[in-house]
Amino acid sequence: MNRDRQEIRVLVIGTDPARAAILEEGLVADGYARVMVIHSLHNLAERVVLLDPDVLLIDMAGPDREALESLYPVLPGLKRPIAVFVDHADGAMIKTAIEAGVSAYVVDGLKKERVRSIVEVAISRFRVFERLSRERDEARLKLADRKIIEQAKGLLMARRRLDEEAAYQALRKAAMQQNRRLVDIAASVITAMQLEL
Repeated sequence: MNRDRQEIRVLVIGTDPARAAILEEGLVADGYARVMVIHSLHNLAERVVLLDPDVLLIDMAGPDREALESLYPVLPGLKRPIAVFVDHADGAMIKTAIEAGVSAYVVDGLKKERVRSIVEVAISRFRVFERLSRERDEARLKLADRKIIEQAKGLLMARRRLDEEAAYQALRKAAMQQNRRLVDIAASVITAMQLEL
């Protein structure tokens, strides 16, 4: 999200118009030109998905805090930077918010002058989390691929009486000849040898 602030769509959710106005004014004053505000919680999850904001700011200090909490199950699917403003700290709420993907949890800090830095922190934390998640997923995929390749090598070694290097080279040669990934060839070898049983 390396875009100019004028292009970033920010959605402010809060049932207290005065508090939501503080967030909106702070955003506009700092150059965020595409600010949307929702005061009603009716069909909130669907409206958030429909509006498709780049950043989400949620004020949970109002009387409808419980209704806003119903949004938490939807947040992980949004994959957006999210900042939550609350009036007091609550350990269970913080845990729930973090598990839901909240990037910044601000306790008693609803001030127009702070909005820009909070949005920037939320965006930065979100980027770090996304990068770490991507790296974790890539590592898991590589590990899964490695297991399939090792299993195929083991089968080739046992059935064709090859040493480990020869089994690997046979897989590699087949992958190059067929212009396919090594793991795909390994999976084919495993399937073919299982059918031989």
